[in-house]
Amino acid sequence: MKDSMNVASDIVISAKNVWKVFGNNPEAYLKTMTAGRSFDDIRADGYIAGVRDVSVDVSRGELLVIMGLSGSGKSTLVRCLSRLHEITAGTITVDDQVIGDLSEKQLIELRRNKMGMVFQSFGLLPHRTVLENVSFPLEMRGQDRHTRRERALEVIKLVGLEGREEYFPRELSGGQQQRVGIARSLAIEPDIWFLDEPFSALDPLIRREMQDEFIRLRAMLGKTIVFITHDFDEALRLADRIAIMKDGAIEQCDTPDQIVLNPATDYVAKFTQEIDKARVVHAAGLIKPDLTGSGEPVKASATIQELAKMLIDDARDVIPVADETGPIGAMARKDALDILLQAN
Repeated sequence: MKDSMNVASDIVISAKNVWKVFGNNPEAYLKTMTAGRSFDDIRADGYIAGVRDVSVDVSRGELLVIMGLSGSGKSTLVRCLSRLHEITAGTITVDDQVIGDLSEKQLIELRRNKMGMVFQSFGLLPHRTVLENVSFPLEMRGQDRHTRRERALEVIKLVGLEGREEYFPRELSGGQQQRVGIARSLAIEPDIWFLDEPFSALDPLIRREMQDEFIRLRAMLGKTIVFITHDFDEALRLADRIAIMKDGAIEQCDTPDQIVLNPATDYVAKFTQEIDKARVVHAAGLIKPDLTGSGEPVKASATIQELAKMLIDDARDVIPVADETGPIGAMARKDALDILLQAN
């Protein structure tokens, strides 16, 4: 597994050597299990390794996408991170608290005050209006009617459903129902946001619209987000980093640029082989420490596709790269042109 942290070191969630094994007395099995046994070996022993020796950190304000095919362990891992599943071995901390050590009461308080969760199934209460659905977690928290109504109205407006407060779920489209689910999770003002394939049930046009909305909300709110998807394009579009899972383990955890440019395993490479790298790779991803450029810099956040005309017209061999704070390095023009022309 390759894990590159290019974000702030303020760690909010930390998983260390986490296992979730299903079967008869999995704790005893793990203690006697021979090191290095594969997913299939463990299954042959009569157990299922939903999460297999996973270590990953999530920084404050980061959006980590966990992706993989069905059965890869991505949903199981997120349920472990939120302690919806009890782990078999390892340690998970949230804001320096070992969540496995929390009492039931402490865990409920953590979820009520710090964690928002959105799942693939909208889970709306059919007999309650949009306003009542969104304010429901605040009602469970014991807030008074006026306070929870004001907060619910605020997040309903935030997700673009103003004017539909008195609608029932059956009167809404799929995309609107998903917005209600997102608003409900935001109502408690969580620091950490878990989203398990929230857009997978939507048709492609509405899904794209919800991704746009999610990007907008994320920019406004600055949450720490763990987002599950099986859609690599969605992962590339949303993530600061992507963790690709297979058979309960993380194959690679890195930025979208590095996942595309330097897949760590053949399995990861299969996800990237059809990707238009010029659309994904940013100038910042091509910086090399031994290069120094001169002249007008390009934006670190610009994709190679966006820089296409400049790259073709510019005669410089080395081009400086800058972010909003100033110069951060330089990239080789040839590297960028190779990506633009899909050179191997």
